Parts: sequence; C-alpha cells; structure tokens
Amino acid sequence: MRAVVQRVGRARVSVGERETGRVGHGILVYLGVASEDDETDLEYMVEKVLNLRIFEDDAGKMNRSVLDTGGSVLVISQFTLYGDTRKGRRPSYNRAARPDYADALYQRFVEAIASRGVQVATGAFQEVMVVSSENLGPVTILVDSKKEF
Repeated sequence: MRAVVQRVGRARVSVGERETGRVGHGILVYLGVASEDDETDLEYMVEKVLNLRIFEDDAGKMNRSVLDTGGSVLVISQFTLYGDTRKGRRPSYNRAARPDYADALYQRFVEAIASRGVQVATGAFQEVMVVSSENLGPVTILVDSKKEF
C-alpha cells in the first residue's frame, strides 16, 4: 500500500455536486492499493498513518500524531499512486490492485481507523472526485508498506 499523507486545517471531497466527506484539523490520506497487498500491509499502514508525528507539540516540534491531537482523517482512494512512469509518457498501472480487491482493502483501512476512535470521512471509490484541502506547513509525507521509498 502507498499513501500520501498531508497535515490539513480542513479538507473536503465531492463527487459532482454531492459532498461525500469533510474533516477539520487532521490529515488527508490518498491511499493506493497494490495487487500484492495483504492484511500485513493494511495493519502497517493504519499504524504508521495514525502515529506519524507531524503535528507540533507545545515546544513547536513535530512530535504529536493525529491520535494525540484528536484530529480527523479524510481517506481518498487513489490507484494512480502506483503509476509507473519509468518508460514512455503514459503511466503504467500494472501494480495497482483490481478494483474489487482494492475497494475491499480500502474499506478495511477506513474501518480500522474508525475502530481506533478517530473520526474518518471518505471519498467515493472509483469515482471522479474533487478534493479541496488546506495543507498546513505544508507537511506532506509519503508512506509505502513495502518500504520501497
């Protein structure tokens, strides 16, 4: 699994005219699922994302997680995180999971976050979405469960 994690003041997502998710202070997570991902990758990503120390403590150091701050999480499915651009000009998405498998892991990721008492909102899987966010810092972190970067 891969994620782009952004610290946000607020973020929202809509499909057409319908808003599907909105959060205040917290994190925006773009989540990609690879065909070889399994429960081990899922648990790694949930723990890593929720415990990233990207929020400032009283001394002004990034030393607190979204769990520590009581923030919320907006999760957006994004198969394009597995776009391979090493050859040619059109990205290859061969490593991205099939939609049914990706959706199942995406839903379990969202459920795992909610089960830890964190408010979570989502986009709409396999839909064209408009995402608006206020990136604080800016802080943007890349996470890969296979530790490829």
